[in-house]
Amino acid sequence: RVPDNFTKESNQFVFTRLIYNGRIPGYYKNWYTDYPRADRNLIAVLKRLTNINIADQERVVPINDPDLFKYPLIYSSEVGQMVLTDEDAAILRRYLERGGFWIVDDFWGTFEWSEFAAQMRKIFPYREIKDIPRDHPLFHVMYDTDHIIQTPSLAYVFNGGITWEVDGFEAECKGIWDDSGRLMVVINHNTDLGDAYEWSDDPRYPNKFSGYAFRVAVNFIMYALSH
Repeated sequence: RVPDNFTKESNQFVFTRLIYNGRIPGYYKNWYTDYPRADRNLIAVLKRLTNINIADQERVVPINDPDLFKYPLIYSSEVGQMVLTDEDAAILRRYLERGGFWIVDDFWGTFEWSEFAAQMRKIFPYREIKDIPRDHPLFHVMYDTDHIIQTPSLAYVFNGGITWEVDGFEAECKGIWDDSGRLMVVINHNTDLGDAYEWSDDPRYPNKFSGYAFRVAVNFIMYALSH
C-alpha cells in the first residue's frame, strides 16, 4: 500500500516496487522481501550521491494499478516466485514497450531461473534474454561497475563467508531490449542487491558489498532516467 505520508509530486522520481502474486502465499520470498528497509536505505543514499529530485518515500504498486504507468522505473525482488496472469503479462508488456524500465533482483540458481524465464516468456514470447555487454553504458553512467560482484544476503555473516545460494555460484546481469535497442529489463541473477541495501547500516554486513550495490543502483537509475 502507499505509505501514509506519501504525497504525489509530479516533478519527483519515486522509487517504485512492484507487487506481484507469489507462487506460495505467505512465503518469505515474495515481492515484499527486504521491504521497506531496503527501499528507504537506498533512497537515503541516492539523495546523498546524486542530484536526482527523489521522493522521501517509496511507492509499492500492483501490476494492475493504472498509476504504474506514471513511474519510469520499477523494482522487483525474488522474481523466481513471481506468477503472472495473461493480463499481468499484457500490462507489463505495455509498460515496458512504452518506455518503462524494470530492475529484477534476488533470485538464485537454475530452478528459480527457469521459473522466472517462464514468466518472462508470457510478457515477451519472442524477445531473448541476453548478457548485457560490460561496455554497455548501464555499467558506466556514474560509476564503473562492469566487474560484477556477487552480493550475498546477511547469511554471509553466519555461514563462513559463502556468497552463493543453492546452485547460483556465479552472479549474472542480463537484459531484454526493445526493437530500437533500448534496454527495458535488467536481470540480476545469483545476487541479492536488496539485502545489501537493507543491511547497509548494520556493521556486520561488509561495506564491500553494500558499497558496490549502491553504485550499481545509482547507475541503473541514472541510466533509466536518461534513456
